[in-house]
Amino acid sequence: MLVALADIEIMLRKPGAPWLHVALRRKDGVVSEVTAGDEQFPVVHGQPVLIDFADSVVRPEWFATAQDTYSLVGARRGFLRGLKGRLFGTADISTSNFFLLREHLKALPVKRPLVLMVGAATKGMGTDLLYNDEAIAQVAFDVYPSPLTNFVADGHKIPLADESVDAVCIQAVLEHVLDPRQVAMEVARVLKPGGLVYAETPFMQQVHEGAYDFTRFSEVGHRWLWRDFETVKRGALGGPGLSLYWAVKYFLRGLTRSKAFADIASIPFGIFSLFDRFVPEPHRVDGASGTYFMGRKSGRSLTVGEIVGEYRGAQR
Repeated sequence: MLVALADIEIMLRKPGAPWLHVALRRKDGVVSEVTAGDEQFPVVHGQPVLIDFADSVVRPEWFATAQDTYSLVGARRGFLRGLKGRLFGTADISTSNFFLLREHLKALPVKRPLVLMVGAATKGMGTDLLYNDEAIAQVAFDVYPSPLTNFVADGHKIPLADESVDAVCIQAVLEHVLDPRQVAMEVARVLKPGGLVYAETPFMQQVHEGAYDFTRFSEVGHRWLWRDFETVKRGALGGPGLSLYWAVKYFLRGLTRSKAFADIASIPFGIFSLFDRFVPEPHRVDGASGTYFMGRKSGRSLTVGEIVGEYRGAQR
């Protein structure tokens, strides 16, 4: 269940300076002014915009006309993304992983675990298992406002206090950040000792969200990104069949110069993703559409000498 902003106000910090508290002033019960030290931050739709604009691809002028659930490149349609996930097979993997995450959260020695949802202006696949559980609390942000977010922020400088949350979920976000390692380190910073992270990130997918798409990770590369965590569970999120569907869609888009035509004409090729369930996991890893990682903050980092041994693909 998403908490109210007032419930986590004490945790808010200046982006990039987690020792400085954020002060919120309200008018008629709605946040109207946000300050940290001698710096003032914007407010959009009653939500603080806690971004260091001097060190972010997000621009301050965008918030003059910001709309709910409207990203930097257009409207986000969570329903359509969810429908594709159910049709093409990744939804079952995500849901299974969130079942496991929920069980680990309930095993933590806290009355009501607090989960930070990063990039959560629209719901990720499987996250309803957390949102609908009153025994688990969520605080959420994205780079644009939404009824599902408490504040607006950039993951490179998460505006929360050190060791303030019990878990972090970051789905389909890391491909859109300039420095994924910095984001992973910020996740580790805000997590309590023994806290959990769950991440889903593309591998064999073409560019989406235009200029705001920067990075891809193989499964072992994803493991290296989260090297400050011990593995709970990791693997492929969609195999070579789903990757083939992505390739066909973008082939048709390039051939016809029509996104609408390619999105519709490529739907029959989604059947290839149904065959992924018959592909052994090592081959799924090598041809994965995306990867996932669930880990626990352990205080020990994976070393350069260990990472090659973490490879789980078929080319061993």
